[in-house]
Amino acid sequence: MILEILFEDEWLVAVNKPAGLVVHPTYKNVSGTLLDELRARDPRATFSPVGRLDKLTSGIVVVAKRGAVHAELQRIWPSTEKDYLAIVNGQVEPARGEINLPLGTDPADRRRRIVRSDGAPSITQYERVAGDGNCSILRCRPVTGRRHQIRVHLAAYGWPVLGDAVYGPPGGARLHRHALHALRLILRHPITATPLRIEARIPDDLISLFTATGLRLTTHLQL
Repeated sequence: MILEILFEDEWLVAVNKPAGLVVHPTYKNVSGTLLDELRARDPRATFSPVGRLDKLTSGIVVVAKRGAVHAELQRIWPSTEKDYLAIVNGQVEPARGEINLPLGTDPADRRRRIVRSDGAPSITQYERVAGDGNCSILRCRPVTGRRHQIRVHLAAYGWPVLGDAVYGPPGGARLHRHALHALRLILRHPITATPLRIEARIPDDLISLFTATGLRLTTHLQL
């Protein structure tokens, strides 16, 4: 596997993870994961991912190479600016806003998250950057970091992510995964304190989805 390295030094590495690649081994995916590939490149490092991306979400994954670096990244992670690109069903109105809904485990299926009054506080900021009445392209910034937060919040507002078989209608313009991409991170380096801005190119399947749905980015994705 050829990994797309976005940033690397002796303390950490940032990778543009393709959709379909699992980050770390599980009982269902015991090998062929992102961490397996990184360990093959450098068997001496102790790789530990920070944050998490679902298997079918593409984009930036930050991995510490040492335990102390991972601990510091975990400490500063809540203040890290994280921007995602999402393609959703429906015309998003208002074009910019904040979704503030508590999230918790679905008692019928512990793998799912739902909006529930006793859930953990959860906030997602969003901005519509393109739309045609049927679909919209959003830039989303999770203020909190709950599992499946962006997908659940958008679906709760009637804007399910295209291709999301768990929280919305499956498929969607020939896409075989949910249209969510971790686009950008802005963080302080955990060791040098240098500001880091890391960006991951939009993958080809989402570019093709723009064409298939007739969507065109009318504003730049810069903040």
